[in-house]
Amino acid sequence: MFTYTLRRLLLAIPTLLFIALIIFLLLELSPGDPMADMPLTIPPEVREQMRLALGLGEPWFVRFYKWLYMFTIVEPSHMLANLTGIESLALEGQRIISFQTRSPVADIIAQRLPQTLWVVGLSYLFGILVAVPIGVYSAYRQYSWFDQAGTFVSMVGFSLPTFFTGPLLILIFSVWLGWFPIIYDTTLVVDSVDSFLQQVRQMAMPVFVLTLYNAAQIVRFMRAAMLDNMTQDYVRTARAKGMTERVVVLVHVLRNSMIPVVTVIALGIPTIFTGAIITEQIFRVNGLGQLLITAIYASDFPMVLTLSVVFAILIVLFNLIADLLYAILDPRIRYD
Repeated sequence: MFTYTLRRLLLAIPTLLFIALIIFLLLELSPGDPMADMPLTIPPEVREQMRLALGLGEPWFVRFYKWLYMFTIVEPSHMLANLTGIESLALEGQRIISFQTRSPVADIIAQRLPQTLWVVGLSYLFGILVAVPIGVYSAYRQYSWFDQAGTFVSMVGFSLPTFFTGPLLILIFSVWLGWFPIIYDTTLVVDSVDSFLQQVRQMAMPVFVLTLYNAAQIVRFMRAAMLDNMTQDYVRTARAKGMTERVVVLVHVLRNSMIPVVTVIALGIPTIFTGAIITEQIFRVNGLGQLLITAIYASDFPMVLTLSVVFAILIVLFNLIADLLYAILDPRIRYD
């Protein structure tokens, strides 16, 4: 398995380089201009000097090489220095600077990441914890009232987009009932019981919206995988040997049914780090999703490029993790 993992990681390097190049070229061809929001009263020569200061006067391949060097060498050194507290580890040199804020992109991402992890991460975790038991029991009690109710709720949660359920919850629980705040306060500091309860109140609606959406997807895969495995010969053999129904369902059937579900869960984890763009916009959560939208509107190419490549890295990484988990769940799968 070590050889397979090493081979996949080495293969991921040219893949990610190609993805980064494609994203960079797409941004180069996009009609946006970071100077578009500047006042029209700025003289053309000053505007040109500002473009040169942003590095826009150099050829595209030079700018791509500089960004690649900063992304792979300079920024990781600063991250390591911040994590260890050893400032000497940070390499000197130009960092990836946001056109919009004139601040290092990595520092802005680090500031926004906790909000995204709290809201999107918790909702994804709750979605898994809710979806797996519902999918297992719905398949075991196929066509029962529980199965029909779970199927109906999962279909509703999957069919209704978050830009509908979000405003609907705001209208009911914030405007009419006044139970939860409309806008998410990202400046709230949790240092007491009251502030903790306030944090829970403002997280309730966005977490519920995303939990419903995530759970609806996983329930469908979990139920289908369980139904497919419960008709296999090994299940009848296990029952014929006198194994209890709990052992048959929760050990044998569930383990084999988790193989396709692991793929869905693993490939969904990168969305935690990139943020829920629509939901963060609706509830004004100052996370990575809102940061990406703002950067696109402002033609902040370094921010958009960096976030997109980080997202691609996470997809490749968790795709590899999903493949490795297959060998743990199914002893027949070997990569050596």
